[in-house]
Amino acid sequence: MDTGYSTESKQDVIPLTEECDNHYQEEAATAVAEHSQEMIADREESYHEEAAAEIAAPVTPAFRRRSAKESTTEGRGLAYSALALSILSLFILPVLFGAAGIVLGFIARRRGSAIGNWAIGIGTIAILVGILILPFF
Repeated sequence: MDTGYSTESKQDVIPLTEECDNHYQEEAATAVAEHSQEMIADREESYHEEAAAEIAAPVTPAFRRRSAKESTTEGRGLAYSALALSILSLFILPVLFGAAGIVLGFIARRRGSAIGNWAIGIGTIAILVGILILPFF
């Protein structure tokens, strides 16, 4: 019965495989050495030092600092309008005018006006009174 398998000794095949492996390893090692020498030579020929930081113009900041006068007077008109809306919300439409007074108060406070804090506080009180107390009257 013929199974198609060879009955030759495997001892003859092993040395041939080892010779091939050694040959391929030597070729790979020489190829890697040649390639690395080429890369080093190319790098030395095309190496240019970067000098962009020394040549570039100075970068201007994205925002400018406010002077002392600007920081105290810039949000004042907005703060007074926020305060007016917050006081008005105590008498008419507390949720609408109170919310508008709070938003404008935050914007005014961010621009440097302390009156914005009063607008935020009065608007919050007006909303709380309008939601919690006025429905009982």
